[in-house]
Amino acid sequence: MTDDKMFGAKVEYTPARYPKQLRLEGRHVTLAPLVAADAPDLQASFDGSTDHAIWSYLPYGPFEDAAAYAEWIKVNTAAGDPHFFTIRLNSTGQAVGVASYLRINPVEGSIEVGHINYAPSLQSTVAATETMFLMMRWAFEQGYRRYEWKCNALNRKSRAAAQRLGFSFEGVFRQASIAKGRNRDTAWFGIIDKEWPELKAAFERWLSDDNFDAEGNQLLRLSALTAPIRVASDPLLMD
Repeated sequence: MTDDKMFGAKVEYTPARYPKQLRLEGRHVTLAPLVAADAPDLQASFDGSTDHAIWSYLPYGPFEDAAAYAEWIKVNTAAGDPHFFTIRLNSTGQAVGVASYLRINPVEGSIEVGHINYAPSLQSTVAATETMFLMMRWAFEQGYRRYEWKCNALNRKSRAAAQRLGFSFEGVFRQASIAKGRNRDTAWFGIIDKEWPELKAAFERWLSDDNFDAEGNQLLRLSALTAPIRVASDPLLMD
């Protein structure tokens, strides 16, 4: 038996770039560092969710008002990990969501996407998918080896989103944490660098104008493009 099989393949790795004050620009959205001044705009967008369902699986929120949200932003963006983004539509300039990098480990090449919170106006749009593509692309272009997605195991929508985006299911960590006084089992998903070239091509094909008809309906589903690339599917979604 070779040493690689016994102990793992040797890795010569140059640490990736740490995300600091990033600005990611796409055709539909621009991501810029989240700041307290964004709170009123975000609060107005999030208030469009009448039942506050968008906050259900986050460990914080909803906030009483923009001032409370602004204070939360000041406290939680200070450390730099998570590295939070405000998502703005290029067409209107409106802030319609938040996402972040977190558990950032450039030395070993691992980074997670999380704290994803889309206002109703961003949900299920091309802009929403482009947001995830921009963040994924930056991470792999900076040399990260592993890109993670974790969510409450009860959050079927998040698990379905991860699979659609090309993340492979890696298991459920039972009783991983406590959120808002409730147990949280955490579902893990991941993408590794060798999968990125094919995933990038899948995203670019899906996002292209040729993939949408005159009414804006997709011709090819992203999930169909990413399915052959994933190495494991989520059993929850196979019911």
